[in-house]
Amino acid sequence: MIEVQNLTKRYGPFTAVSDVSFRVERGEILGFLGPNGAGKTTTMRVLTGYMPPSEGKAVVAGYDVFEQPLEAKRRTGYLPETPPLYPEMSVRDYLTFVSKIKGVPRGERKSRVESSMERTRIADVADRHCGKLSKGYRQRVGLAQALLHNPEVLILDEPTAGLDPKQIIETRQLIKQLAGDHTIILSTHILPEVSQTCQRVVIINKGRVVAVDTPDNLTSKLRGSETMYVQVDAAGADAKSALETVAGVTRVIAADTRGGVTGYEVESGSGEDVRRQLAAAVVQRGWGLLELRPLRMSLEEIFLSLTTEESPAETAPPAETAHE
Repeated sequence: MIEVQNLTKRYGPFTAVSDVSFRVERGEILGFLGPNGAGKTTTMRVLTGYMPPSEGKAVVAGYDVFEQPLEAKRRTGYLPETPPLYPEMSVRDYLTFVSKIKGVPRGERKSRVESSMERTRIADVADRHCGKLSKGYRQRVGLAQALLHNPEVLILDEPTAGLDPKQIIETRQLIKQLAGDHTIILSTHILPEVSQTCQRVVIINKGRVVAVDTPDNLTSKLRGSETMYVQVDAAGADAKSALETVAGVTRVIAADTRGGVTGYEVESGSGEDVRRQLAAAVVQRGWGLLELRPLRMSLEEIFLSLTTEESPAETAPPAETAHE
């Protein structure tokens, strides 16, 4: 549904995006993750036809965004980082105006506007001027305009920026509901946004893609081993040594001790499942097995591992791209 091939964008001597490639399948939610200044917003702007690439190409719903821009834009809904609102217009009038621009048939405009307001929970401010809305409501009006023409593709740049916790949960639920009917790219630097919403992740750093995969697969690849957390009530016995004798176990580390109960991190070779053997080693000795679960790298750990490095300072980007 979306294909980006060797995309590069330069601003004079500064390269904001360098040789970026990825695909998004139909009905998928892809998280586009990176620190501020990584090149996320530049990539979103190229995908939506707001600016041309210096090199490479982008195809949306089968249409090249620069060779066939109108066809690509008809199939794309875009929520930029700052929603494009007219402060002097009411929410309803603004959405009606946008529906005309987007070519929504006259007979469907009213129902599309009402449906978009209902889905984004802004019907209660329909007659209020956009300029008098809170930041959270402005963000939701921006999402409503992106949905008006029922596009195949949604590109959302920081969709929960400025929302309160309740609104964030509602927006995440809405995005999940939209998957399947829409293919979604969600750009963010907020890690829970990705882990709770997206099926796959593209991580970008300093304009380059550093990883494309599911969070689970990224965890396995970066750890290079399987790690289990085992909590044992061994009544003072040497549980660590017993766990180390289990076939396939490569390392056992005491993680925490509370009231005579000790938790261990038990590592085994990549792809090896030693849960049954660990449970047997504990139970056969008459000890209490209080907890046995896999330990995975958090998305925060993955993100830091892939985006933190010692490198020389780079030339600063132009002011208009420094906020990405």
